[in-house]
Amino acid sequence: MNADLHCHSNVSDGLLAPAEVARRAHAGGVTVWSLTDHDELGGQSEARAAAEALGIRYLPGVEISVTWAARTLHVVGLGVDPSCPTLVEGLRATRNGRTARAQAMAAALEAVGIPGAYEGALRFVSNPDLISRTHFARFLVEKGFAPSTADVFDRFLGEGKPGYVPHRWATLENAVGWIGAAGGIAVIAHPGRYRYTPLEFDALFGAFVDLGGRAIEVVTGSHTPDQYRKYADVARRFGFEASRGSDFHAPGEGRVELGALPPLPPDLTPVWDRLL
Repeated sequence: MNADLHCHSNVSDGLLAPAEVARRAHAGGVTVWSLTDHDELGGQSEARAAAEALGIRYLPGVEISVTWAARTLHVVGLGVDPSCPTLVEGLRATRNGRTARAQAMAAALEAVGIPGAYEGALRFVSNPDLISRTHFARFLVEKGFAPSTADVFDRFLGEGKPGYVPHRWATLENAVGWIGAAGGIAVIAHPGRYRYTPLEFDALFGAFVDLGGRAIEVVTGSHTPDQYRKYADVARRFGFEASRGSDFHAPGEGRVELGALPPLPPDLTPVWDRLL
């Protein structure tokens, strides 16, 4: 299986419509696919229809923003029912507050000599309720403040940087519970991106298991090859099923294209085995 179970469309912070992402996945050889927009299910019908027309097996998905130990992490839900009232209402509540946060980010950027960031970011937004750091990053690249969106995060929008504004998202218990209520499997997304200590990571993984979380992303466009090996070991230690996804947002923005990741280690249990 060439599974890509983590990517985004313009329903959240990607650049392409769900059907265009499906076509790109198909062109990349993907055979099992999930669209996992941030805190939003609005692209699911289009994504499923496009995938099925192309002969791709489709798993409805979502990526939920979570605050844990005073930092932001993401939990992917795979195989969810997009019409589940518990999940739909939970995501609606999570989306609230993004506008105020974005305006605070714009004020912080203006204080370091970057005016007009809020209006500039909005030009890249299809859904104003989901304005995010990625939209600001594209504006800063367009204006020449950085050569790439990754560089923008390193210099301006990452934790501790001039334009970073924290936000209180869903709790880990909320996210895992909503995904479970919708019949899905909860997956910790790209753990290599989080700045937790080893003790904090162990506490996170333990809490996740206790709440009913079952899987972790091992091979992802957000990880280095060394991190593939590191989080494969974590999966073995905690008994996690393993997931795989490019975290695709737009052509040329990420480390890897849809469908181009290496396979999971053969001794790990793929999360899609349970869902297909």
